[in-house]
Amino acid sequence: MAIIIKTIPIFSFILVTLFFASTARAAMFNISNNCSYTVWAAAIPGGGRRLNSGEIWALDMAAGTSKARIWPRTNCSFDESGRGTCLTGDCGGLLECNQTGTPPNTLAEFSLNQYNNMDFFDISLVDGFNVPLEISPNSTACNNTIRCTGDVADQCPRELKVAGGCQNPCTVFGSDQYCCTSGSRNCTATTYSKFFKDRCPAAYSYPMDDPTSTFTCPGGTSYNVVFCP
Repeated sequence: MAIIIKTIPIFSFILVTLFFASTARAAMFNISNNCSYTVWAAAIPGGGRRLNSGEIWALDMAAGTSKARIWPRTNCSFDESGRGTCLTGDCGGLLECNQTGTPPNTLAEFSLNQYNNMDFFDISLVDGFNVPLEISPNSTACNNTIRCTGDVADQCPRELKVAGGCQNPCTVFGSDQYCCTSGSRNCTATTYSKFFKDRCPAAYSYPMDDPTSTFTCPGGTSYNVVFCP
């Protein structure tokens, strides 16, 4: 039996590709500061923005963005060129971040339009804690609101306590027990990760804390990220 192979003209292939790309909706993030103090929001991709108390930053991220991060920075000072420093969450001394923040910082993580066209998101304390944080989807199809509002900074163990927050044990001690550099085999919960987990049960407390810390929504969902909810 003869096998007939039909080819698709390159122009048609481009149109089909553009059609499917257009159906994957970008996600919009409303990043709001409910703290009584100024917070400098940071986002990769997206840059950064000063948020006085009560202000909101509307940020779009492209569908398919696999490693998006949003976090708060505190006690920052920038000059007119956008260069300066932050006490916590500093990203190379820039207002418009193009690299991840310096611990400690409470971190919101997103992977958009991934497996089965789902968004995956979490709050992570793997880099420590500086500001309470909440993620809430703007969708009737998804109600996975998560938050970290425990009294982490004030109750922080003495050896992790730093100005502006609670440091993570990997940064403080640098050992594989806390950094999990050798992979998942030796990466388990510790006394310090249990401290974070007790106060923020929905958040990542160490790198392999997946089962209770990763949440999903349909691709194209928009989100509220709230500092001091």
